[in-house]
Amino acid sequence: MNATPTPGGQLVSPADHTLIMIDFQSQMSFATKSIDTTLLRNNAALVANAAAGFNVSAILTTVAEKSFSGPMYDEITDAFPGKALLDRTSMNTWEDAAVIDEVNRIGKKRLVLCGLWTSVCLVGPALSALDQGFEVYVIADACGDISGEAHDRAMDRMVQAGARPMTSLQYLLELQRDWARVETYDMTTGIARKFGGAYGLGITYAKRMFAASEGH
Repeated sequence: MNATPTPGGQLVSPADHTLIMIDFQSQMSFATKSIDTTLLRNNAALVANAAAGFNVSAILTTVAEKSFSGPMYDEITDAFPGKALLDRTSMNTWEDAAVIDEVNRIGKKRLVLCGLWTSVCLVGPALSALDQGFEVYVIADACGDISGEAHDRAMDRMVQAGARPMTSLQYLLELQRDWARVETYDMTTGIARKFGGAYGLGITYAKRMFAASEGH
């Protein structure tokens, strides 16, 4: 067996998946206790900006937006200006015909999911999509639930069924994957500087103090 300098097939790339962001809404956030709301909004913004920047196919969906749950986070909609939100009555996104029509229109078998709550609005579509032969990734730190236990057990259940967990910063860096890709270098480091926490501060420090660049 010979090793080759090529990426593994389980790594995500911009063109090979659809991102589905589910129910990042005020009412869903009020009861979310497994993650700090500020951190959740930051991570959701990181994911949205990464996907928009890399032109990833994306679906934004809400539940009872006008009648109960409220608007989707501005941090997400600002990253996708003019993009329609698919509003549902079903807790399980996969049971909504408009969402499934969009999944089929896009036509990609790999899905990346994040949203609120993990145990309901993520478990439903993740298990349903897996059952229909889709490949599913879940961005664990861009999800939340009414307790840490609820979030953790939901993640366990999805992983046991075959979903692959990842994190928001991991998602961004996996889309970039090579600092020599100069066409997206400034965008990626810009998103990391804005939403990447201590890592982003490190990039700012290195560039400001030493004019450093990961690609050299």
